[in-house]
Amino acid sequence: MSIPSRTALIDHLVRTRIAGDVATPRENNLDHYRKLATGDRRYWFGLEFGDRWTDEQDVLAVMAERCGVSDDLSHRAGQDTIDPELTVAALDRMAAVLRKAAAGRQRVLFATGHPGGLLDVHRATAAALRAAGCEIVVIPDGLTADEGYVFQFADVAVFERGATLWHTHSPAPMAAILDGLAREGRPLPDLVVADHGWAGCAAQRGLDAVGYADSNDPALFLAEAEGTLQVAVPLDDHVLSPRFYDPLTAYLLGAAGLAAPRA
Repeated sequence: MSIPSRTALIDHLVRTRIAGDVATPRENNLDHYRKLATGDRRYWFGLEFGDRWTDEQDVLAVMAERCGVSDDLSHRAGQDTIDPELTVAALDRMAAVLRKAAAGRQRVLFATGHPGGLLDVHRATAAALRAAGCEIVVIPDGLTADEGYVFQFADVAVFERGATLWHTHSPAPMAAILDGLAREGRPLPDLVVADHGWAGCAAQRGLDAVGYADSNDPALFLAEAEGTLQVAVPLDDHVLSPRFYDPLTAYLLGAAGLAAPRA
């Protein structure tokens, strides 16, 4: 599809609620920030925060800065937001990382814990990098995690259980991939493009990683603030139609020089 301008993309993000007034309610956002701050590792996404983020208000401040949620701690329920300007700015930062990967013909691993929303974003990005000369990492066979299986679909690592692709925040599937590569004596990826615990685990292990994250998933934004993760792109990661992400993907690839520039 054609590459949207920055203004057109921002309008699209707001219209489709990928950003702007998103569906994730304020009370859900604050609940997740509180659980991360109180040490619930289900919300750490495989990252190690120690005692650095034990104040919910500190977490909220980072989310307001990097995601665009309201910074008013007294706002406890109702509508919350993702700033579309921050979404596009993060896409530009991710594009710079992808451009570097293409220039260096890097080994790149793609993975998603949100196959219902982001699978095709990752698939299209993988195809563009392969066309630019990158190696898309093929994961080992027979990997298991969290009582399910880890395999690749359209160049993207996913988690499967009961013949169904699962939505998962767990870092365990990414850990299984990286450990499997090491067992086989194969090199680790130069870059990981992912989301949820897949991105968090890779970043925590010291790999260059970028990822997408929703307003109720603070871990990746904290990791970006600390410099552990290179880029966290704020967006609603499961909107009404996965096709709504197509203009976002086109903009990203165009900014990375992986698609024909807009006329």
